[in-house]
Amino acid sequence: MDAQQAKSIIEALLFASEKPLSLKRLQKILAPCPRARIERHIGELQAEYQLSGRGIQLVKVAGGYQLTTKPHLAEWVRRLFREKEQRGLSAPALETLAIIAYKQPVARAEVEAIRGVDSSGVLHSLLEKNLIDITGRAEGPGRPLLYGTSEQFLLYFGLDSLRDLPGLQELTDSGQKELPED
Repeated sequence: MDAQQAKSIIEALLFASEKPLSLKRLQKILAPCPRARIERHIGELQAEYQLSGRGIQLVKVAGGYQLTTKPHLAEWVRRLFREKEQRGLSAPALETLAIIAYKQPVARAEVEAIRGVDSSGVLHSLLEKNLIDITGRAEGPGRPLLYGTSEQFLLYFGLDSLRDLPGLQELTDSGQKELPED
């Protein structure tokens, strides 16, 4: 297959897939096309989308590649899906998710000790939304379940990996610049 055909196939696969496609998966589908050639085609497609002013982009997310709408067009896309739009995450859910993301694997008792309130309902909700997974059991008494973030978490927040989470200093600088006075 020639370069244009390979790029067209990659583009069609990314368009049709509801999940990001890894290089390994693309290479398996496009066999015998070499990995380096697939990476080159992806880079060319990314550049073409960026230069053309189109409403979509090709991004690396959750260990794979995916076609997404450009962030500045989110309001227009939101209008299309307004009826189906899912309710966002509550403050307790975001707080619990942050604890899990930064301390994983973590048991419910540790989450509750940090939050100071029962977190079983929030954990259940996050599990239902596939934002967290049960990653195992702790070695301590009762062998409590351990929780960690899922691939859906990476997709939801547009991260390629957990290494892309902001550091503590970044969070402190952006979130609490001005503290209210008592």
